[in-house]
Amino acid sequence: MTLPDPVILAIPFFLATLALETWWLRRAGRGPDLRDSATSVGLGLGSLAAGALTAGLVFALGQWLHGFAPVAVPIAWWSFLLCFVLDDLAYYAFHRSAHRVRWFWASHVVHHSSEAYNLSTALRQTWTGFVSLNFLFRLPLFLIFPPELMLFCAGVNLVYQYWIHTETIGRMPGWFEAVMNTPSHHRVHHAVNPRYLDRNYAGVFIVWDRLFGTFEPERADDRPRYGIVTPLRSRNILWAALHEWVGIARDLRAAPGGSRLGYLWREPGWSHDGSRETSDSIRATWHKRAADEETRNDDIQAA
Repeated sequence: MTLPDPVILAIPFFLATLALETWWLRRAGRGPDLRDSATSVGLGLGSLAAGALTAGLVFALGQWLHGFAPVAVPIAWWSFLLCFVLDDLAYYAFHRSAHRVRWFWASHVVHHSSEAYNLSTALRQTWTGFVSLNFLFRLPLFLIFPPELMLFCAGVNLVYQYWIHTETIGRMPGWFEAVMNTPSHHRVHHAVNPRYLDRNYAGVFIVWDRLFGTFEPERADDRPRYGIVTPLRSRNILWAALHEWVGIARDLRAAPGGSRLGYLWREPGWSHDGSRETSDSIRATWHKRAADEETRNDDIQAA
């Protein structure tokens, strides 16, 4: 059975809602930065082109793996639901790794590089996902589900995530916030506030973060600030797409031989001499300062 590409079908919806949000934000006097949005759209178009060049290879690999499937699973409503849930769990595993392993981060950082947060940010996608082997996390599912169904579910997952890239929607009803990924949850994920770093990896179901201890709610007293820890400060599309790969190459060239693998497989910000900060060290410093501040306040009150 041939299934459509949900991302291609959703393009008219993307364009219409992007225009609507832009009109709404300008009417409210809050931007957006059209040059930044143009960079995001350009990166999105490049990502579509890169995906078109490599999709056949991933599909062929999926077909080969599916040949080893112990049971023939048909394409039906129930298999779609099961595939969609398991695919989202695989996405969580990929997404968490993409923030904790620099090789994967080199592709994923593109999506986080904007200091804006609007629907155009959702379109800011990588060109090098195939190079960084992002597809590895979904490969086991090809041993269960037909490749056509797998790629369809992955596309629906990506389309769902489009609408959560906005500040124009506050909080959804409590039951929805408890189960699903929402704009509030995903604003946390895109934030560089120490409290929010490396949190809320969900694609569709926020329950994975709640189960695996990576959930952090958005707080009114700690409004998200967006971007990456070392700001990109550029709207050049090529630099946005490739800057972290350039950084890795520079580090590998300058690093002592025994530490080179660390610059590929350790967390972003890791360095062999400890001269840089990782998200863990940033959060630890923030927690210490908060604890010291609380102690000082308690001493003042006691005096």
